[in-house]
Parts: sequence; C-alpha cells; structure tokens
Amino acid sequence: VDILKALGVEIVRTPCTRFDAPESNIRVAWKLKNEIPNSHILDQYRNPSNPLAHYDTTAEEILEQCEGKVHMVVIGSGTGGTVTGVARKLKEKCPECKIIGVDPEGSIVALPSELNRTNNTTVEVEGIGHDFIPTVLDRSVVDQWYKCNDRDSFLMSRRLIREEGLLCGGSSGSAMSVAVQAAKDLKDGQRCVVILPDSVRNYMSKFLNDKWMIKNGFLKDVQEHKPWWWNIKVQKLNLSAPLILLPEVSCQKAIEILREKGYDQAPVVAESGLILGMVTLSNTLTSVLAGSAQFSDPVTKVIYDQFSKISLEDSLGKLSCILENDHFAIVVHEQMQFSGNGSSFMKQMVFGVVTAMDLLTFVSRNDKK
Repeated sequence: VDILKALGVEIVRTPCTRFDAPESNIRVAWKLKNEIPNSHILDQYRNPSNPLAHYDTTAEEILEQCEGKVHMVVIGSGTGGTVTGVARKLKEKCPECKIIGVDPEGSIVALPSELNRTNNTTVEVEGIGHDFIPTVLDRSVVDQWYKCNDRDSFLMSRRLIREEGLLCGGSSGSAMSVAVQAAKDLKDGQRCVVILPDSVRNYMSKFLNDKWMIKNGFLKDVQEHKPWWWNIKVQKLNLSAPLILLPEVSCQKAIEILREKGYDQAPVVAESGLILGMVTLSNTLTSVLAGSAQFSDPVTKVIYDQFSKISLEDSLGKLSCILENDHFAIVVHEQMQFSGNGSSFMKQMVFGVVTAMDLLTFVSRNDKK
C-alpha cells in the first residue's frame, strides 16, 4: 500500500462481500471506471487474451521442456486463464494428458458442484477460488477437480521453501498439495507438471510466521514451558455481551454510541450475520479529523476488515499469540442453522470481543503463584 501511495495512487478500500454486491471490489472498480475519464480496468476475468497468452506461451514452454511428453498437469484456478489456455493446448498435443484443477474450500468453481459444499467461511490462501465463475474459465477442459484447504496449502508452501529453496506463495502450496494426491494415479515414468504461480512476497507476515500459523490452527504449538493458563479455554474469560453495529450506522452515531456505552471498539455485522470488521473509537475519530472520512459516512468507511477470530473452545495460549500482533480478537460461536428446504449450514455468531487487558485481568486474578 505504501508503494502505491508513493506512486500517487488513491487507495479505495472495500469490505469483503459477494462479488455482485454494490460495495464489492469489482462493482466499486467498475463504478469508478465509469466516473473517472480515460480510466481502464485490466479485467483478466473477462479478457480473452488471458487464456490465449497461456495457450501460446506457458503451454508451449511446458511441451518444450518435457519434450512433448506430459501425462498430468496440476493448475490452480484464479482468473481461469492459466488452466484454460494450458489445458486447451495440451489437449491438442497430448490428448492423454490429465488436467487437474485446484480450487480452495469455500470457493464454488470446482465441478461437480457437490465438491463445493463446506462449512468453511474463510480462505487465507490468495489468488485462487471465487464466489463466481470467471468468464474466461472453461471448466470443460478440466478432467478432475480437487479441493484444497489452507492448512495443507501453507504447510506445503513451507516445505517447498525449506526443502526445495522455492520462495513460493500459498496457492503454489495448494497446487503441490493436490499434486501429491493426484500423482498417485500415475504410473512409473509418467510426468506430472505443477504450476507454482505465486511468490512468498504477499505472505511475509502470514504463513512464514510460526505464531501466525499457530494462532490460525495450521501449526501445533511446541512451546516447552507454557504458563499455567496456556491451555485454558477462551470460554473461561468473563466477557461482557458485545455491542454490535450495523453497517449503515454513521460515523457520528458510532462515536456517540461507543462513548455512551463505554466501549472502545465494536464489531460491524451485516443483517445476514456476516462479520464485516471492527470499528474503533480512536480510528473513527482519527479518520474524521484527517479528512479521510466524514461524520455522515457509514462506519464501513473506517472499519478494520482484517481481524482475527477465535472460538470459545480455543486456548488462551492461542489467544495470546493473536494479541501479540492484534489489539483485539472477535470471539465467535458457531451455530448449525436449517433452512425451509431442510438444508443446513454453519453460521458464526459474535460472542464477544477480547483484548489483551481481558487476558491480563484473568491471569492476574487467577494467578496460582
């Protein structure tokens, strides 16, 4: 972000929401494009030259390096350009080549659609998976889809870095974790090509960090000398009922409510139950005084949309890891809900907001020494 600002770019932040929602990054981008003269969107989701570039170059390079003998290729689906272009060329030159598509849990891209059923509501891996089908993606060229998860993806990325010296990112780990499974169907001597599309650059503070991996449940905590409270569950904390704001509440009203109720922060939750982020009194006041937001703006203009969630069953040790970098964590409780047609799904409800002071108060009051 700082580099973009140095280039004179204006950063417009949008909430994490459905692609077709008016406030989504895609809809906001098109709205700005229509308002700003001489502006253009490099829309790789609909650019026909996207898959064509991979048809003419990426696929040709694979064929050249493999001397025309490729039996399986494993590719993640982001914009859809790589898997579509490479698959079309390989189907022409190597008809027996099996195309494996990689799609993260929580995405709807994979086929058959039954594969996409999941209770997972968050995806940490970047660059692959969507809640829509990209226009340039031709799913008919994929022979088999595999679903991947964050844990396997990040652990594989760390292995690739440590054991192979490849400074790759999360979606590269996704592709390789799937390749390890899919390649079991190959015979001795057959070749499997795995596309590693991203670098570790965007993950410097994420899966490279052991504590980040631990707090997200992707890595076991191996701390030898844990304090007495380390394995106690979060539900033992005496948390007060949360103050929740709806996204249409204005900044001025949010400030008044937080001051009146004596809160420093509050989660912003849509009527659907989706947690949009956190609004803090200090950040709201600072944003208004700096001119980046107006009192009349909705609180979504000043929310933190990057926040950590923790469940009541998680340990205080995990919470401690989160609070080393974050000022707070949202405590969530999952509920099974049933619709009228009998289908069920898990829904996260906000149970409370926990800060370092809450943890410190619990430890000091219950210290066994």
